[in-house]
Amino acid sequence: MAFSPEVEQAIAEVRRDVAALHAELVRYGLVVWTGGNVSGRVPGADLFVIKPSGVPYDALAAEDMILCDLDGNVVAGSPGSHRSPSSDTAAHAYVYRHMPHIGGVVHTHSTYACAWAARNEEIPCVLTAMADEFGGPIPVGPFAIIGDDSIGRGIVETLSGHRSRAVLMANHGPFTIGKDARDAVKAAVMVEDVARSVHVARELGPLVPIPQEAVDRLFDRYQNVYGQSTDTRLASPTE
Repeated sequence: MAFSPEVEQAIAEVRRDVAALHAELVRYGLVVWTGGNVSGRVPGADLFVIKPSGVPYDALAAEDMILCDLDGNVVAGSPGSHRSPSSDTAAHAYVYRHMPHIGGVVHTHSTYACAWAARNEEIPCVLTAMADEFGGPIPVGPFAIIGDDSIGRGIVETLSGHRSRAVLMANHGPFTIGKDARDAVKAAVMVEDVARSVHVARELGPLVPIPQEAVDRLFDRYQNVYGQSTDTRLASPTE
């Protein structure tokens, strides 16, 4: 299939990003062996890039990433098309079809998030970091079998209208979404961090939820004020 030069460039950039981001899952201890995956939507096209199934993380390169359409079909003749895509491809495709604002999807098998998923229990919002990043508790999605779009349906149903960028699929593990693949990886790192902290806190005693008004204020500040301004000018001491 032939694409415009602009789309070809976008595909190449997403391939590089997605390949490199898999190393972040290893770096933060979010996966074991070949489990887990990162995907990224190709800007300006109904396409996304995802890793091949069963390939070791240290063997992944940009040219190994598999290009798919939004129905989860591998684009014939593209680099990597001789390989089988991730077993979660149908789930990622469903998310991209039904959440057009989403540019990245990540699945990990991180220990503490999976432990909460095994209990079918949402992670309550008891840390300011959770309020900042997820805007409230991290919800549990329905149990679904791997291989078709059932997991994707559960992700969309659970996160639609929810501020959280993470869902704990029951008896499975965390899936995260983001504006792009890097943003979704950040959410995956953060969900494991808070899953661990809240688990330890509960072992020590009763959890103390953050009042909803405070959660709303924290979320708004983090999403709209925190970090560097897009204005490249240096503020004067009086600003």
